[in-house]
Amino acid sequence: MSGVILDGQPLSLAEMEAVAVYGCKAQVAPEAVRRVRAGRELIERILADGQTVYGVNTGFGKLADVRVAPDKLAQLQTNLVRSHAGGVGAPLDEAEARAMLLLRANVLAKGLSGCRPELVELLVAMLNAGVHPVIPEKGSVGASGDLAPLAHLALVVIGEGEAFYAGERMSGAEAMRRAGLKPIALGAKEGLALLNGTQAMTAVGGLATVRARRVAELADVAGAMSLEALMGTPAAFDARIHKARPHAGQMASAAHLLRLLEGSEIREAHRVRDTRVQDAYCLRCMPQVHGAVRGALAHVTGVLETETGSATDNPLVFADEPGEGTVISGGNFHGAPLAYAFDYAAIVLTDLAGIMERRIDRLLNPDINEGLPAFLSPDPGLSSGFMMAQIVAAALINECQVLAHPSSTGSIPTDGGKEDHVSMGMTGALKLRTIVENAERVLAMELMCAAQGLEYRRPLKASREVERVYDAVRAVVAHLAEDRSAAEDVARLAKAIRAGALDEWRA
Repeated sequence: MSGVILDGQPLSLAEMEAVAVYGCKAQVAPEAVRRVRAGRELIERILADGQTVYGVNTGFGKLADVRVAPDKLAQLQTNLVRSHAGGVGAPLDEAEARAMLLLRANVLAKGLSGCRPELVELLVAMLNAGVHPVIPEKGSVGASGDLAPLAHLALVVIGEGEAFYAGERMSGAEAMRRAGLKPIALGAKEGLALLNGTQAMTAVGGLATVRARRVAELADVAGAMSLEALMGTPAAFDARIHKARPHAGQMASAAHLLRLLEGSEIREAHRVRDTRVQDAYCLRCMPQVHGAVRGALAHVTGVLETETGSATDNPLVFADEPGEGTVISGGNFHGAPLAYAFDYAAIVLTDLAGIMERRIDRLLNPDINEGLPAFLSPDPGLSSGFMMAQIVAAALINECQVLAHPSSTGSIPTDGGKEDHVSMGMTGALKLRTIVENAERVLAMELMCAAQGLEYRRPLKASREVERVYDAVRAVVAHLAEDRSAAEDVARLAKAIRAGALDEWRA
């Protein structure tokens, strides 16, 4: 991707990933600059006319009724940024900080925030130069948006706070100096334009959703390999079954599985003598479960992509309205749509990890693994083989089950009761990130076990596509010839999954 143009319209998650993860550059569209300038001119007219407008010449939240003198308006915005930068915990990673810069710039580019074009352009310049604000991950309740995380981002914009630059953590002022950028002195409304919004939860949850969709599609790949190792049947993936219950995700997953399994020697070798009527649910119902996960994540993606092009601060500046334009206070900063979506994604990813764990157990458990060695051990008894894979997977899934409890139902009133219902969307995004990370590890363990299982079916070969997946797994993790620590194997394969090394087999 050569570059992403920011014009205030929705960005795809693929575009966000390209910029945040892979370093693709961004730039502001000329038409967006015109809109932003028009919005700023309206704010200047309001100030010149002596009108009272929330956040422009008043205090904030519970202090909205306090009028601020004209000569104190710049200090008001700087104080807002400093006072709200109270986040705690580990910093967001580089990709998440980059996504926040991208998303905030794009929202401001809509021209509804009343800031100067120079502010939007500085955010993009920081992004392209690699100035990544240090943003503590905890402290947002998701209304009035992600105040604390965005305040930490804004600190660097004004030459304060901390930032990472060229892999080093330093003061925001030094990072800007090294990058050849000049911090900006905030004008009226501009601190609020930076702080009100959902860009922290959108950044964290959006990048987690990209990874979640990768896991959901690769679950078909791992499941196909497990089916081969367990000498299962692809009959349950027949298109006629799925046309009779035409959920789009289910049909896509079934078709993907059939393609992956086409031409299997293992299947042909046991087709005639196979006395089983049907496989266990974790094999037979892959299209129904994997497909439902796909459908849920498609919905979540739609919510996120709508949000990337949405004005989420307050008040909003409508300079193109008939007459002189107008400024209206509302609640677009409330993260409810995202918070609900993240909880939904957390539930389905937890269940997806659960069905993968059931396939791991079927590969390892000598009572049900179709004649494979106990725990896929090269010497059962002397060697424990992959015994710990199912145990560790169970531990990870239990953590996911706890985290899948909704955060969106946990509103706690804040700001002296002025903000009396909040979304807790950032909590949802952070726990989704952890669930996805756990699911990547469980997926890695299933792939490792399935690859080992295939080796016990030699000289028979699986389908051509499954054998190619097997080769990709073996390029990262070696055959288990004797007991060794599996921790590094799982970490390497999970990292390869996250980096897209197995994406060739995504449907």
